[in-house]
Amino acid sequence: MTIRLGMRPAFAAQGPRLLTPPGVYAPQYDTDLLTRALQSEPISGKTDVLDLGTGSGALAVIAAQMGARVTAVDISWRAVWTARLNALLNRASVTVRRADLSMACKANAFDLVVCNPPYVPVPAGQLPVRGVARAWDGGKDGRSLVNRVCDSAHQALRPGGRLLMVHSELCGSAESIDRLTDLGMTAAVIDKVHVPFGPVLQERRAWLCAQGLLDEETATEGLVVIRAEQP
Repeated sequence: MTIRLGMRPAFAAQGPRLLTPPGVYAPQYDTDLLTRALQSEPISGKTDVLDLGTGSGALAVIAAQMGARVTAVDISWRAVWTARLNALLNRASVTVRRADLSMACKANAFDLVVCNPPYVPVPAGQLPVRGVARAWDGGKDGRSLVNRVCDSAHQALRPGGRLLMVHSELCGSAESIDRLTDLGMTAAVIDKVHVPFGPVLQERRAWLCAQGLLDEETATEGLVVIRAEQP
């Protein structure tokens, strides 16, 4: 993984070699931020990790290299095959399969869930049924998938299990913490960074400002990592 200098979060560990063909979400600032959080977690050969919406498989590969038993899922067949290839290239033992949230989150099956969900608000409000936009479109308020991840992770985690999730401040970090707290978990923002707008946010900037989600003078997007722990 290439770590760029500047506002992009950086850490000492070397990332895996990854291939990201067209149609698969390539690791970006949010992936780097979540990776930093993942590498701070206590992981052993007895840790069962679920990577929800694996995309290129970046987080799954890193968790496997840390010694975890990793299951990675994605709704996109292209992402599934890409993650399998990247696991093979990095000699990482990862079980990758096609599944949605409800299929992947078996009750009390995991010690750690990591997720970089679609979180960008979209004017139409509807989630795409195909194409790479499924990796970032999160409904009109950006929370259509974020809310489901909170609920599904709570179901999937064993006692003492943890959720690590990254998303934009545009869809509300306080809302995520409140939802996880209402589920009985202990939740907090553990990392935050401001990054330049990407092409998707640039394209939607006028609409986001009209919705009151973005100030016209704002030049960067705030990304947060939320950590929640099961009692």
